[in-house]
Amino acid sequence: MSMTEEEQIAQLKDWWQRNGKPLLTGGVLALAIVVGWQAWQSYQVKQAQAGGALYQQLLETTLTPSGKPDAGKVAELADRLKREHGGSAYAQYGSLFVARVAVENGKLDDAVAALQPLVDKPADDTIAELARQRLARLLAEQNKVEDALKLLDGEAGKAWQASREELRGDLLVRLGRSDEAHAAYQKAKDALAEDAAVGGLQMKLDDLAKGDV
Repeated sequence: MSMTEEEQIAQLKDWWQRNGKPLLTGGVLALAIVVGWQAWQSYQVKQAQAGGALYQQLLETTLTPSGKPDAGKVAELADRLKREHGGSAYAQYGSLFVARVAVENGKLDDAVAALQPLVDKPADDTIAELARQRLARLLAEQNKVEDALKLLDGEAGKAWQASREELRGDLLVRLGRSDEAHAAYQKAKDALAEDAAVGGLQMKLDDLAKGDV
C-alpha cells in the first residue's frame, strides 16, 4: 500500500533526525579541514617567501664598497632568520654565511658555534654535509685534528663521498698516518667519475707514494 503524503513527510523527518545532523556536522568538519589546510599551505608559502627575502638581504651585505660583508648587518639578519624562520633551510644557510664571515674575521670560535647546531640538527642533507666538512676544517685549524676526524666517521652520500674522503686524507696526513691517508685519497678518487679532473687529489696521492720510496 502506498504511503500518504503526510506519512512520507513524517518518514523524511524521522530520517533527518537520525542522519541529517551527523551528515551536516561531518560536512562542516570536512569543509573546515579543507579550508584550514589551504590556509596552512598559504602560510607556509608566505613564510618561505619571507625567509627567502631575508636570506637575499643577508647575501647582499657583501655589496659594500670594501667588498666585505657588513658584520653588524650579517649578525642582525641572521638573528632575524633564526627568530622568524628557525630550523628552516634559509635560517641554516644563513648560519653557514655567518660562519664564513666569522672565519674571514679570524673568529674561529664564533664560526664553530654557528656550525655545530647545523651538524646536530640539519634541515637537509646538503646543509648537514656542508656544515660537517667546514666544521672539521675549523677544528683542524684549532689543532683539534682528532675531533675533526671523528666528525667524518661513517659514509657520506654519494655526491659528497669524494670531498669527505679527501678531507679525511688531509687530516690523517696531519696526524702522520700516511697509509690511512693514502687509502682515503684513493677512495676519494674512486668516487669520482673517470673523466673528472682530480688534479690536486692526484698530487696528494703521488706525494704519499714518493714518501714510501
